[in-house]
Amino acid sequence: MEVSPIGTFFGDAVYKYDLPRQGSLFAGHPGRIELLPGKNFETALRNLDGFERIWVIFQFHENEGWRPTTRPPVASPGINRVGIFASRSPYRPNPIGLSCLKLLRIEGLTLYVDESDLLNRTPVLDIKPYIPLADSFPNAKAGWVETQEISSWSVISEPLFLEKSSWIYNQLKWDLKTFATLQLSRNPEDATRCRLVLNGEYGVLSYRTFRIDFYLNRTTQKVYLQNIRSGYTSEELQSSDDKYGDKAVHLVFKNFWNENV
Repeated sequence: MEVSPIGTFFGDAVYKYDLPRQGSLFAGHPGRIELLPGKNFETALRNLDGFERIWVIFQFHENEGWRPTTRPPVASPGINRVGIFASRSPYRPNPIGLSCLKLLRIEGLTLYVDESDLLNRTPVLDIKPYIPLADSFPNAKAGWVETQEISSWSVISEPLFLEKSSWIYNQLKWDLKTFATLQLSRNPEDATRCRLVLNGEYGVLSYRTFRIDFYLNRTTQKVYLQNIRSGYTSEELQSSDDKYGDKAVHLVFKNFWNENV
């Protein structure tokens, strides 16, 4: 059996850590699926516009190899690892993913969607309509997922954070506010995450080359987003190496906010 992409997904998420654990948490960040021309896919799309949601089958194109077990993203009592077939981990024997996306509209060979957990330039293998009568089983048992110890927190953006996040969005179209809210609204004390550092009530969350400072109020279960800093040192900014192509923006950022360069 030979499987080849029918198109490509384009969206905001460039790196894996840009993505939420579930696409429904990423509402307001629309993307698009561009189907290949010359395949008669215009006809294949007939009548799909009447569906609110679609199943998108895609390839985990940035993963190499697979793992028989994985650590759950949220802790469950007595469960450190689960089998790969009992999880939604992307490291699978066959690198195939399945997501239920909100279909906004169709224009020619382009499907505009929202609530996606796909990386930018993800190969799309197939599309099917989501049919609630057949696809929804709200009373079905969910195994170890039902025992997850999920801690929900309110995330509050302080004025300085809002000013800086707005400035960064205008310069780079990077939405640090949404990213921080998604990452810290559930289990913000989980220090096993590689881009999260905690020191008592204070923490730092990394987003690409920026650092987000936050404060935890454990009594009220509120997270306060306080500040955004450049992740580059002065020495690194002076170096000609610019792996991510954003050092010029960081220099302007530091000068604009009167930070030491």
